[in-house]
This record gives sequence, C-alpha cells and structure tokens, in this order.
Amino acid sequence: MSDWPGEALARIADGQPAVLVTLLAVEGSVPREAGTRMLVWSGGQWGTIGGGALEYQASHQARRMLERGAEANFAIQDYPLGPLLAQCCGGRARLLLERLDGEDVGWMSDIDRLARAGRGFELRRQIEAEGLARSVTPRIAAWDDPDPQLTINGRPAQARAPRPGQGDEIGERSPPPRPDLALFGAGHVGQAVARALQPLAFRVAWYDSRPELAGRPGVLVRERGALIKAAAQAWPFMLVLTHDHALDYALTAEALAAGGNGHLGLIGSRTKRARFISRLRANGLSEAALQRLVCPIGLPQLTSKAPEVIAVSVAADLLLRLQARRQAHVQELALAGL
Repeated sequence: MSDWPGEALARIADGQPAVLVTLLAVEGSVPREAGTRMLVWSGGQWGTIGGGALEYQASHQARRMLERGAEANFAIQDYPLGPLLAQCCGGRARLLLERLDGEDVGWMSDIDRLARAGRGFELRRQIEAEGLARSVTPRIAAWDDPDPQLTINGRPAQARAPRPGQGDEIGERSPPPRPDLALFGAGHVGQAVARALQPLAFRVAWYDSRPELAGRPGVLVRERGALIKAAAQAWPFMLVLTHDHALDYALTAEALAAGGNGHLGLIGSRTKRARFISRLRANGLSEAALQRLVCPIGLPQLTSKAPEVIAVSVAADLLLRLQARRQAHVQELALAGL
C-alpha cells in the first residue's frame, strides 16, 4: 500500500520535513523485501524496513540528512549486513533516502490521490546534478498483478550493481491494488476475521442482515435480498459465515450460480460441506462451480474453534491464496513474453 504519501504530506503540513527510506535492492537474507519503505522525521517514524541494526542506522542517517537541510537532497547507501552491521543473516541491502519538504507536495499529492482512488501509477526519479526530478504517471493495475520491482534505467535494480548516478533513472510501479473481499456475517467469528483482515492486503465489504448490528463500525446491514444480490457480484474473495445456515446456503448458491473464479470460503464442517454440495448439485450447479466452494475454511493444521484462532487461520489461508494467484500471474506474463 502507498500510505506513505499521506503521512509525509501530514508531516510537511505541520512544518516537519521528512526522509523517505526505500529498500531499493536486496540480495540474500534480508529483513524485508525490495520496495519496503519507512518515513523518518525529527520526532518520529512511520513504517519499518526491519532488521534492528539496519533500521537503526538508516534512521540515524535520515535524521543527519534532515539536520543538513535542503542541501542533502537524496542518498544511495549500501549496507552489507554481516560485515558492516554484524547481522548474522548476511544479506545485502541498498537504500534510497529522499528528503521531502514543501517542494515535493505536488508529486506526492498525485500519488496520494491515485492510491486513494485505487488506481495504479509509475513513479520515475531522474538523477540530476541538483538532485532528483520526479514524475508520476497513472497506469492500469489489477489486484493480481505481480509485486512491483524497482528498476534502474528499465532493468531490475541490483544490490551489487554500480550505484546509480547522474543521468540514471530509478523507476517504480505502484503495488497492486488490494483485492475486494466480501465478508458475510458479523457475529463473533466475523468480527474476529474483520479485525485480522483490517491491516492486510484486502479491501473488505462487510455485510450482515441483523438490524441490531447497524451501529457496529464497518458493518453494512442489509435485508436478505440485498445480501443475496451482493453475493452475485464477481468478488475475487468471499467468506460466508452468517448466523443462519439457510442464509449461508442462499449466499453460497447465488455466488456459485453467478460464475466467476474467485475464492468462496464457507464456515462449517465437512458434514456441512457435504450437505450443501448435495443440495447445490440437485439444484443444477455444475461440478466446475462446486469446485470453488472451500469448506471448512482456514488452515487445516489449526484445529481450535476459538474465533481469534479461526481468524488467524483464515487470514493466513487468504494470504497464501493471494500470493499463489500473483505468482501464477507472473508465470502467465512470462509465457506471453511480457
């Protein structure tokens, strides 16, 4: 997610310049992936690049840049984690540090606006004698796009390649937008699942039919017909865990009948699945459609029925499915020569 522009704009509005620290390239065992970033200002920090000593040194360097004022526009710093920082993981990280102040409001506002609208973008940084010249271009992005890779002059950035210099361009695509996830049910398990998903890479639409839940933050209370209509949409991910087995069935049947290839998870036992499958087959659903139904939900290794454990299990399973879909998309692009 590109939440950092909003945070940086808020700091600048308060008169606090900040430094954006980005993992430009990594090699070997490192705490976080390339593209991970954090924002550092004199009195605080947003985000983390991980790694203890690496983050400490990067934060220290960022604050030294702030002390030097506008003359310190950007820096590219290499950190061999073992020799330099005595970290046993032994990897290598190349960091890009960028000082942000009032002159950067324009391009950061462009990114913030595009990100809030769920649209993709490309950010290009041209290294010039005076510093970095940045440009932002909107782009079409899909939720199953591969994770972005930073580039130097159009080629993947490398941790051991010569450092970029004047005339080089650092390119970056926005992260894929969060996939939509329909969550039906706001009982104890639904609430736990919603809490677990809140910080993760999903955009949740949370539904329930019970009027007494109308005041619960985030819950869209709708009558039964409206819920069934919502289930017919082409959701990339859907979870059905209402208080009513009859409603569970209606939502499941509608989602499967509508077609599509999104993930459909239904809370319940293998017995519940067998009964639903039998009814769905009798009602004319194809075997291909029935293959979409996943019940029980979550990771089978976690057998606890505590709502919080179910929520962690479901969230982990969804992340694995999202990762697999994006990896499959990478293979599809490779086969297409893109």
